[in-house]
Amino acid sequence: MRLGLAAFCGVLICGALTAPADDGIRIERVFGPELPDAYKHPVSISELANGDLYLVYYGGSGEYGDDTWVRGSRLAKGSTRWTTPEVIADTPFRGDGNAVIWQAPDGIVWLFYVNRYGPTWSDSRIKYKISRDGAKTWSDSEMLSFERGTMVRARPIVLNNGDYLLPAYHETGNDPEFDGATTGSYFYRKKKGSHEWVATKPIHSRHGNLQPSVVQITEKDLVAYSRRAGGYSEKDNGRLVRSESHDGGYTWSDGKETDFPNPNAATDFIKLHNGHLLLVYNNDPTNIRMPLTAAISLDGDKTYPYRRNIVNQPGDSAAYPTAIQTSDGKIHVVYTSKKRTVINHAVFDENAILSSRSR
Repeated sequence: MRLGLAAFCGVLICGALTAPADDGIRIERVFGPELPDAYKHPVSISELANGDLYLVYYGGSGEYGDDTWVRGSRLAKGSTRWTTPEVIADTPFRGDGNAVIWQAPDGIVWLFYVNRYGPTWSDSRIKYKISRDGAKTWSDSEMLSFERGTMVRARPIVLNNGDYLLPAYHETGNDPEFDGATTGSYFYRKKKGSHEWVATKPIHSRHGNLQPSVVQITEKDLVAYSRRAGGYSEKDNGRLVRSESHDGGYTWSDGKETDFPNPNAATDFIKLHNGHLLLVYNNDPTNIRMPLTAAISLDGDKTYPYRRNIVNQPGDSAAYPTAIQTSDGKIHVVYTSKKRTVINHAVFDENAILSSRSR
């Protein structure tokens, strides 16, 4: 399977299929079923210090296959072609899962990912690797968490005091299609100058919550949005779950359901360079991960008057968005579609969202 990948991309222009701009939003199809990994999901992206974009995902035969691994691909600054995805993490005889890529201010590139020790994600652990040469070579793997059921999904943030805060979650339920009500989000904190990641206590909520993403509002105040736990039926009437910290991210309030619909699907939440907040989510409470909507707050998470669908293709899905803003001010959102076989890359300016005010 891996040997065939280079041959496929040798005759393909990887990432060259680009949709026309739609009122300021450009969507690129990065990789699809033409590559050997049948499964490609979810995807994470980061801008490196030299201006390259680097994305990672886990691929293989399927979500719960033991033949899954983490692949990485680069879009060099100024290029229009993504490189052939290469395996950068592979645990022998065990399935690897959710991968997160992030470059810290000191230049170290962190790769966090999940390693499954049993039939469901309730049996997972968190591992990581680092790169000191811009994601060209990688260290050996190390365990971040030995606790059963621990996982990652969103990128870390740097707090105002220089500490790193990595979103994580503890999944319970031992079911491939259902998250237990005791599933909870939490965070790993790495103090400035330390090499140790220390976990906070979990966030509790009515149905459970997972896959948090976080921003710092003020020196002491942080806000996190999480996916709700539970099942996928319409009766669950799902909403995103919101939690607050007022001591710099050490402790967190119970999660409260919001007005943002959530079909038990991942979201992302980031702070833009100008201090505005961007929330990307599936704006439908049913088991339809479509449309994919961007919402912007100009008042520190009080209101979100600007909302616009990035993608809205009935019958398909736009799942597990990861959002970044690059040094040139562009917003990038990567997501998967076509039953988790296609990786997509949307690029737009903030004004593309600000031009659509919700009513």
